Amino acid sequence: MKPASLKAFFDEKADLYNRPAFIKDDPICVPHDFSKKQDIEIAGFFASIFAWGNRTTIIGKSRELMQLMDRRPHEFCLHHSDAELKKLLGFKHRTFNSTDLLYFIAFLQFHYSRYDSLEDAFLMGPDQGVSSTVENNLIHFHEYFFSLEHVPPRTKKHIATPYKGSTCKRLNMFLRWMVRSDTKGVDFGLWKKIRPAQLVCPIDLHVARVAKRFHILERKQIDWESALELTAYLRTLDPQDPVKYDFALFGLGVIEKY
Repeated sequence: MKPASLKAFFDEKADLYNRPAFIKDDPICVPHDFSKKQDIEIAGFFASIFAWGNRTTIIGKSRELMQLMDRRPHEFCLHHSDAELKKLLGFKHRTFNSTDLLYFIAFLQFHYSRYDSLEDAFLMGPDQGVSSTVENNLIHFHEYFFSLEHVPPRTKKHIATPYKGSTCKRLNMFLRWMVRSDTKGVDFGLWKKIRPAQLVCPIDLHVARVAKRFHILERKQIDWESALELTAYLRTLDPQDPVKYDFALFGLGVIEKY
């Protein structure tokens, strides 16, 4: 397919899936349950971290956690009591257990006691500004997230970093939710310090399969470099909003089984 035809095809598919009807069956429905900015951030963060495996299970476990937080995750993270924390001890999703959850909440309490938004957690590096890249944002976020005392070693596997070559699929998805802004009603566009043009496309086996079918990804290994290679191509289609094509790639791969 010629580049012009491919752009038209991807634009059509992005429009097909980037619409409110998409929300209810996707983990992004979890932050859509909330209206307060910080609640949206926290709900979205957990839903993205839990986003591997069956989507119905991901949504169910994310909503279960929000219920355990009395559906006020920001207030819970900041002002929970020991008794309220104990309610979380039985929580588990795949390899994410209560040890991991308690550390996540400790970090969120630490961060939100100092900052108004979780966006600031991705802007901690010395090189932040117009020239900063999402790669730097994610590397510094990982360092900051695990900067508290007494980090459980097992918890480190739940926050990826480009420094170790990870695709950072779930964090890139979370950034898409928070940063992208359009009139479609799916992504939130809450964050303004990171620009949509800077985002990196989430990539997994489904997305990579579609990208290779259309010959827009050559790298065999699915890692951070493949995420950058794919995003570089998507920027040729839309330099200001390359990650809108995540909707097209996801829909083609997961729903249409390309």
